Amino acid sequence: MAKFDSILDTVGRTPVVKINKLAPAGVNLYVKVEAFNPLGSVKDRLALGVIEAAEKSGELKPGMTVVEATSGNTGIGLAMVCAAKGYPLVITMAESFSVERRKLMRFLGAKVVLTPAAERAFGMVNKAQELAKTHGWFMTRQFENEANPDMHERTTGREIVDDFAGERLDYWVTGFGTGGTLTGVSRVLRKERPETKIIVCEPSDAPMLASGVAQERNADGTPAKPHPAFKPHPMQGWSPDFIPRITGEAVDAKAFDKLLSIAGPEAMKCAKALAQQEGIFVGITSGATFAGALEVARQAEPGSTILCMLPDTGERYLSTPLFGDVGADMSEDELKISNSTPSNRLPPKA
Repeated sequence: MAKFDSILDTVGRTPVVKINKLAPAGVNLYVKVEAFNPLGSVKDRLALGVIEAAEKSGELKPGMTVVEATSGNTGIGLAMVCAAKGYPLVITMAESFSVERRKLMRFLGAKVVLTPAAERAFGMVNKAQELAKTHGWFMTRQFENEANPDMHERTTGREIVDDFAGERLDYWVTGFGTGGTLTGVSRVLRKERPETKIIVCEPSDAPMLASGVAQERNADGTPAKPHPAFKPHPMQGWSPDFIPRITGEAVDAKAFDKLLSIAGPEAMKCAKALAQQEGIFVGITSGATFAGALEVARQAEPGSTILCMLPDTGERYLSTPLFGDVGADMSEDELKISNSTPSNRLPPKA
């Protein structure tokens, strides 16, 4: 077993796992399980990358407070990094995101400032900007910070190229939140594996990229207002109510070959299928990306190899509809099993 000087040294190098039961016959379908990062999501990479870049540039000085707007995973990653490095952290988050996310951040020592659900991601970003300006805090600006895709170019992209060295890699499938994974990995694949087709998934309820409507931006790259094609969707962490500048870079660079629309129910169905048939425990965004990968696999030529990103763990979604039909009490089937032997049975509920 390897030894590490800090939990931060364990970020990255996540495993690629073959899908054995859910993959269509004749294709090789793999998933990159980002839940193996120390705090359970791909955003651990982003968090470490932006903090270390700010330290190197001198923007972030010892003792400064860090502030960021997040749906949860970036905040959880930042809470880990800031705890390890000794920075106070303030997170702004719309109150609509899952309760367990804010509890995790607070447990790690962060302060979480909730913003109105109706104001969505745009509102929580504005609040973080206001706090940074008022108090002189360092805002990581995950949606515009070039250290985000740079980190994925150095780590995620390199890992993928190394894992498939000497083998076919016909398709790489991802969603987008900030756009850091998409932009950073695509730089590596376009240069070193140009034959690999890059497939991007977005929620069918929020077809911002598919709409072709440009995002209105301020001079610093931040959104001037929410995107008109956005509607609420269940993929927390995917597709905020604007197209991030980093995602816009990928669009402008024609960094992907195809765009797929994924419905919320299909995302949840695939997340459950991964858990119950492959033993891979992931969240709704992972289910959505996997739904896209299955669509690609069904149309791919025999012998094709597909790699799908799975962004985070299922534990981020315990209070969401993904677990809506999972009860805390025993089901009828479970009661029947219990009652099939005489001892150690719970008394009937009143």
